[in-house]
Amino acid sequence: MKNEKLFPEVTLKYLTHLSKNNNREWFEKNRDRFSTEFLEPAMDFVVQLGQKLSKSNPDLQFIPKTDKSIFRLHRDVRFSKNKSPYKTNLGILLWEGSGKKMECSGYYVHLEPGKIFLGTGMYEFTKDQLKYYRELVAEPSKGRELNNLINKLLKNNDFKPGGKTYKRVPKGYDENYKYADLLKYSGLYLYYENDNTSDLSNKSFVNFCFNTFKQLRPLHNWLVKNIA
Repeated sequence: MKNEKLFPEVTLKYLTHLSKNNNREWFEKNRDRFSTEFLEPAMDFVVQLGQKLSKSNPDLQFIPKTDKSIFRLHRDVRFSKNKSPYKTNLGILLWEGSGKKMECSGYYVHLEPGKIFLGTGMYEFTKDQLKYYRELVAEPSKGRELNNLINKLLKNNDFKPGGKTYKRVPKGYDENYKYADLLKYSGLYLYYENDNTSDLSNKSFVNFCFNTFKQLRPLHNWLVKNIA
């Protein structure tokens, strides 16, 4: 691949230009760049990362296509005040579980100019998943298991928890329960975030993502086993 060795720098450069020219005329004029600097490098990255991660998660789904592992660049502007036709980031998801892609636990990569975000887990539970998650957490042995797992991973200060959207413990659950804080989550994931993308290269970026996700794998495995 022509620009393989330049990923993700070449993709970030393309997204920077797109952010300054977010219109269909520029996009169509630079459609070749979309293919060679955005889509093709992303497809190759999905395969490389997926092959590494699937050695420990053999049921992991990684499909190097738009609307599969690669989120589409086109925005749905029908109900949005922001009428810009294109996103200015690359989103990639490798997932595992019995349900639909967005209802599974997964490894998520987000790239945009000046930002990298790597997340592991489930962004938002379905209604049934949320109910079951709360029932699990309310069971002391499961609550302790999950709490210990998360606390162990958070000993790495590079990681942060996500998905805590409720300020109060849901009705019907004991506010004084030892693991009540876990009941305030509507989804559950841990993530790494950095505003520095200047020193990324294809080889190191694939390995960096793999090593980050390898550390966060216990949460993914717990979610796949118990929720997804």
